[in-house]
Formats: sequence, C-alpha cells, structure tokens
Amino acid sequence: MTYPYDDFRGYLDSLDAAGLLVRVTEPVNKDTELVPLVRLQFRGLPEDARRSFLFENVTDGRGRHFDGGVAIATFAASRRVYAHALGAELDQLGAVWQRALGEPIEPKLVDTGPCKERIVLGDDIESTGGVDAFPHPISTPGFDNAPFLTSPYWVTKDPETGEYNVGTYRGMIKGPGRVGLQMDTPSQHIAIHLRKARALGVPLEVAVVLGAVPAVGLASVQKVPFGVSEYGVAGGLMGRPLEVVRCETVDLEVPATAEIILEGRIDPTHLEPEGPFGEASGYMGPRTSSPVLELTAITHREKPVVQAFISEFPPSESTLMRKIGFENVYRRFLQQSCNISSVVDVTFYEMATCNMFFVIRMKDPSPGQAWQALYAASGYEPSMGKYIVAVDDDVHPSDLGSVVWALSFRTQPARDVKILGDKLPRLDPSMPLAPGAPPVASGSAMLIDATRSHPYPPTSLPAEPYMAAALERWNRLGLGPLDLTVPVSGYELGDWTEENREEAALAVLGRYLETGAKLHGR
Repeated sequence: MTYPYDDFRGYLDSLDAAGLLVRVTEPVNKDTELVPLVRLQFRGLPEDARRSFLFENVTDGRGRHFDGGVAIATFAASRRVYAHALGAELDQLGAVWQRALGEPIEPKLVDTGPCKERIVLGDDIESTGGVDAFPHPISTPGFDNAPFLTSPYWVTKDPETGEYNVGTYRGMIKGPGRVGLQMDTPSQHIAIHLRKARALGVPLEVAVVLGAVPAVGLASVQKVPFGVSEYGVAGGLMGRPLEVVRCETVDLEVPATAEIILEGRIDPTHLEPEGPFGEASGYMGPRTSSPVLELTAITHREKPVVQAFISEFPPSESTLMRKIGFENVYRRFLQQSCNISSVVDVTFYEMATCNMFFVIRMKDPSPGQAWQALYAASGYEPSMGKYIVAVDDDVHPSDLGSVVWALSFRTQPARDVKILGDKLPRLDPSMPLAPGAPPVASGSAMLIDATRSHPYPPTSLPAEPYMAAALERWNRLGLGPLDLTVPVSGYELGDWTEENREEAALAVLGRYLETGAKLHGR
C-alpha cells in the first residue's frame, strides 16, 4: 500500500473527490454556529451517512473574518472517512494498524517545508494576535468558556531519554501567547515528561501541531506504550517515513507540511485554572488546575486550515477514532505481550467513550485465561476499563444484546464478578472532585467472566440446514430484505448426547412417536 497523502490539504481534496466532504462557503460564526451544524449529523444520521466538513468563510463573535478555514470531523465522521484517512479499504483497517504497531518507521529530517511559510517570533506573537488569530471554534457554545484546541498534537521529548511523545490533549486558548493544557490523568505520557522536567528543574519544551497528514493524528490519539514514538507509528501507518523539520525556538522536530506549529515551553511548577469544557463523557468537565504553554514562536502555512475534532457528547468523531484504534492496540497487547492466544478480539463502545466499557472475546479459553485477560486489560492503562467483560467467541460484542445474553446466562455474580479498587477516574462525574483537585486512584472497576465454565446445551434456534432453507424460501416469496442477527441458527455447546441427536433426527422425519414410546418404557 502506498500512502496517498503528503499534507492535510491534499487529504481534504481527496475527501472532496470521494464525496465525503461538505464544503460550506456561506459565512459561519465559529463561536456559535460551526460546531452545532456538524453536531446535527451525529444526532440525526446513521454513521455511514456522516461526512467531513470544511468551512471556507469563517467569522466570529467579534465580527472578524479569517483567512483559511476550519476542517472538522475529517478523520472519523464515519468508518468510510476513517478508512480514507488511512488510505485503506474498510476490511483492511486492522491489518494496517497491526503493521504500524509491529513495524514502526522513524521520521526523516528535511531542511524545510510548507509549515515555515510564515514565521512569527517573540514579541510579534502578541502584536499579530498569536494563536487567537486563527479560527479555533467553540465546541460547546452556551457552556464552554473559550475556544479550545481539540485536535492538537502535543510534541514533547522525554527530558531524560530524548524519546518523542505525540499526544492529543485539549488546550484552552487563554491569550495570544498562552494555551492551557488539560491532560485528563497523570498517567498520560506528557504528564510523565512534565514530572521529569520538574525533577530536573527545567521547563518542558513543546511544539503543538495543528493540521497534519491523518497518520500523525491517528497515531497521536492511540494508546501506545510509554517510550514508543507516535512519529514511528505514523510512519508505520504510511508505509514510509514522515518528513519532519526542526522548530525555530525549541529542540523539537515537527511534520514539515503541517498547517500550524505552536512552539513554546511549559513551566512544570506553574498551574492555573482551566476549563470547564464539554467532554467526551457527555457531560461538562470541571474546571481544573493545569499547566500553561507559553509560546515562543508560531509558524504556519499561508491561509492555514484549522483542524478540529468533534468530541464532547458520544458518539462523535473522537469516539470512533478511539474505538478503531483501541481495539487493535488491546488485541495486540493481549495476544502478543500477554501471550493469551485464545483472545479473538476486543470491542469498545462509543457511548462509553471507549474508556469505560469493553468486551474481550475469547475462543476456548483454558481455565483461568479469562481472568488473566481481564486483569491484564485492566492494568494496561490505569484509567481505562470501568466495566470489562470476557465472553466466548459465539457471543458477538458488536451486538450489545448478545453481550446481555452472555451476562444473563453464563455468569453467577457471586462467582464470576470481581471488583477492583484504586483505579484512576477518567472524566467521570460519578466521582466528583473538589475544584482544582487532581485525579486520585479512588475509582473502581468491575471485571466479569461471562465465558462458559462448563458444557452448555445447544442454542434454541433451528439448526443450520433448516434456517438456510427458510432463508431461500423467504427470498423466493419476496418478503423483503433481512438484517440477520448472529446467531442465525442453533449449534451445540458440549452438553448434547448421541441420543439427543437421534431423537431430534427422528422428530423431523415425523417419527417422534417412537421417542415417546421409548421414554414411556423407562
């Protein structure tokens, strides 16, 4: 596969050509009108009908008109859009991610790139409007207290090892040269870098990337192990090195074709109030005490396109991005790092923001393997997994009704449920914090083994030959299209004897009275 995009603009043109982009040319107020318009498709359209948006005539509450535009929902408005962002077919998403995670490709340094078309340094940041000169939208008008960067890729290096981290964390615009940083939990990798910088008594150098090739953004929101560079994962997604250039005022490298780069430093000893902000939990996140990025330079393309993720209430672009990415990372972790070969796949749920509830599907797990998988998944990321369920491979987690079936008839709560304490709460209003207080390990998790612990009788559906014949007749009678739910037909699960089979065979031949006579004789 050859990755087809060299920059964010080329990707937008490709979306347009594929019929996956809505171009809005009439004036739209970024503070009151932009996000609500896009939000409607997440409240009123099926996933496969959703598209990306590009606003080309943007205004704001102060009557300003902006050069460039705003692109939103451009990576994961739908699975079709997500596949387009990866440059892959829908049925190849898992294979592309497994290749990227297993074969990362480190970036290639080049002399310069389009992100250097305009360079603003030092005092000129204030006089030119700085970060506020760009049309960053208000995500939850009526509740948010400012525009926030919602798709920023925060680039930092480990102060001890020099290893890169690229992560997506919201950023409150506080002034022309000041951006707040909300990290959600202290386990985030940029938070680890900040703690190391504080211990060394130095500021943390930062570059914030806005608008890059999709591979960078998709890697940035992924849960890769600490010390693994998201630049390498992005290269793995692309099948070639990402081209990067040196920053002007900090010792970092950034994507050469990015729309906007914000350079600066964070004083790890300084915190100040940030938020509230509409969160992916579906509730407003509280005001917290957070670090602040002080800008030292801004470089950008002419008429830059500002990218924004639509997140907040699920489902959203961010939940679909996390779902597809997390499912691949956790499957790889359990199968390869934990050597649990019985794991088939892992399913996350958008309405749980892909953080709170997920299901591990397993094929013929040996005794104890379900619990091994449950404990390992809970420990992989300390704030992930409030409810984690293990099911057999005949349960289809994409259908929540199938999961409820397993919970109802394959578990005994006293035997198959364990409660863990000391979990980090993750944007969870059921665990209210004091204003400005940091998260503490006071949350909990429920692990449920919903795999069969002994042989079961067959499922009570007609056997496969009879359902296949029924489907053929249904179609011949012209009764209309069916959206069949798995399982369609019955199957054995171990608790079924040869006598049971013989009696069932006699029944469909009309010879069931023979069985009645036999049983009467007993």
